[in-house]
Amino acid sequence: MICIKGVSKHFQNERAINYKDMVFEDGKSYMLLGASGCGKSTLLNMIAGILSTDSGEIIIDGVNMSERNQKEKDKFRINNIGYIFQDFKLIPEMSVMDNIDILKLERVDTSMAGEMLKKLEMYDKRNKKVKHLSGGEKQRVAIARAIVKMPDIILADEPTGNLNFEIGEAVIKQLVEISKGKTLIAVTHDERLGKYFDVTIDMNTMIGGGENA
Repeated sequence: MICIKGVSKHFQNERAINYKDMVFEDGKSYMLLGASGCGKSTLLNMIAGILSTDSGEIIIDGVNMSERNQKEKDKFRINNIGYIFQDFKLIPEMSVMDNIDILKLERVDTSMAGEMLKKLEMYDKRNKKVKHLSGGEKQRVAIARAIVKMPDIILADEPTGNLNFEIGEAVIKQLVEISKGKTLIAVTHDERLGKYFDVTIDMNTMIGGGENA
C-alpha cells in the first residue's frame, strides 16, 4: 500500500504543489488524470524516489520513504518499482533484448525477458535494433523492461503520450493486463483510457493549492 500524507513540493520559480492525502491499494490499477501542470508526473517521481518531498510523507508498505536517503531510495526503486518513462529511455543502437539485459548492470534478474516480450507480442523482434521500431513497439519494449524484474509497483508516466489513440489504447490494454496483481499507477491526460483501470483519480481535485508540472 502506498500512502500520500501531507505532501508538498516546492520549485525554484517559487510555485508549490500541495497534495491532498491519497492511498493506493495493493494489486489495483490507478489512472492519474489531469491537464499538463497539475502535478501528476511530480507525484509519480516522488513515489519513485527520483524527487524528494519538501514536506509530508510517502509511506510504502509501512516504510516512510521520505525519511530515507537517496541511496536507499534508489535501491528500493531498483528492487521494487518498474518505471515506464514517456520518452522510453531506450538505447537506439542496441537491440530490444540488449535494452532489457542492460538491467543486469543493476543486478536485476532479466531471465523473464523472453516471456514478457512474448506477452507484449515483441518476441519476434527481440534482436532488432530499437531505432528501427515504431513508437508503439518502443513503448512495449519500455514496458517489458520495467516489469521484467516482476516489481510490486509499476509507475507509468504518460505511456501513450507519443502515440496515436488507437495504438495507445492497445498499449494500455496490454499494460493493465500484464500488471494484474501488482499496483499500477499510470499518468495520462486522456480520459478515454479510464475504462481500463480500477480507479481513476482526477488530479485537478487532489491539489490543495499551487500549480506546477
